[in-house]
Amino acid sequence: MGGRWKRELPLHFMILPGLLLIVVFSYIPMAGIVIAFQKFIPAKGLFGDQKWIGWDNFNYVMDLPSFAQVFWNTLSIASMKLVLGLVVPIVFAILLNEVKNEAVKRSVQTAIYLPYFLSWVVLGGILIDLLSPSGGIVNSLLGSLGIEPIFFLGSNNWFQTTLITSDIWKNFGYGTIIYLAAITGIDPGLYEAATIDGANRWKKAWHITLPGMRMVIVLLAVLSLGQLLNAGFDQVFNLYSPQVYESGDILDTFVYRIGLLDAQYGVATAVGFFKSIISFILIAGSYFFAYRYAKYRIF
Repeated sequence: MGGRWKRELPLHFMILPGLLLIVVFSYIPMAGIVIAFQKFIPAKGLFGDQKWIGWDNFNYVMDLPSFAQVFWNTLSIASMKLVLGLVVPIVFAILLNEVKNEAVKRSVQTAIYLPYFLSWVVLGGILIDLLSPSGGIVNSLLGSLGIEPIFFLGSNNWFQTTLITSDIWKNFGYGTIIYLAAITGIDPGLYEAATIDGANRWKKAWHITLPGMRMVIVLLAVLSLGQLLNAGFDQVFNLYSPQVYESGDILDTFVYRIGLLDAQYGVATAVGFFKSIISFILIAGSYFFAYRYAKYRIF
């Protein structure tokens, strides 16, 4: 036992910086949850003589006429991002795996991976220019086809679709690389045996490639479910405007406006606490079902 501890001690020291960051930025701030149950006055400090008001902040939020729409927007945008964020990289990884020319394969990997490294501040500016109804290249192309210009970032009919599509475009390259790595771990002998049995490429993909990727798919799905109420603050904040609040306002932007712009700290904390509870239930449930039906455990 002593020898094992000495061998593992350097590994514990390696994770210590990351552990400290988690404690400082994730666990210590949890003390601020008490603000959700107070009529918080910043001048008195976090541990000052604040007035306790119980569930009043939560009741106030639930009674807001816009809260139901904000919650629905968050759920619909995040769920579509989650589903397509799993399906698109899986399909693309399987198709890319069938490309035999290594130069083409690597070039495509690099091209689809590049947007992942750009921040939404940069991509937001690019999308605003590309999708502009007056001089954007997309609407110019639509105009050449006789189609009226579409206000992608200013229309409630198009805003969610634009958010979801641009998010998938930015992030699917990262997922594709992960799934390609999973495919390389599949025994080549299985494909050779399937070829001898007369299986075509689609049958190989369905009966060998997908089952071989199952554990990675389950892992990423489980991790994604815990983020179901995170519809992407960075993206929405850089692309939305008051005219698309009806379809694009999400919990994070809602908290930003109430907490930082309107200085209603107790109400904003109540919304954040509500969101955290729902996320905890979702990720706990996803762990349970992952173990129950896929016999997969993260811890």
